[in-house]
Amino acid sequence: MITKVSEITVDDLKDYLRISGNLTDADKKYLATILNVAKDYIKNHTGIKKENIDNYSDLVIVVFVLCQDMYDNRALYIDTDNLNKVVVSILGLHAENLL
Repeated sequence: MITKVSEITVDDLKDYLRISGNLTDADKKYLATILNVAKDYIKNHTGIKKENIDNYSDLVIVVFVLCQDMYDNRALYIDTDNLNKVVVSILGLHAENLL
């Protein structure tokens, strides 16, 4: 069971995305990149500092869902117009940078 964002590995992401077979080095780099992009998106969207992101276990699913979207669309950006409602709800719960 993964309870912290920092515990998510490329292998966890591979399992979540149901990628079968061995990953090439390019595949591993791509998965690592989208994993980092998802984490950065969460931090930037909510204002949560890197050292505090592990305090919110519900952000784990947000990372997976964001990575799935980027993997499915082969894009290294988050389409903010079509965000999953669960992702929007969870991120809204933790937004610290409200103006």
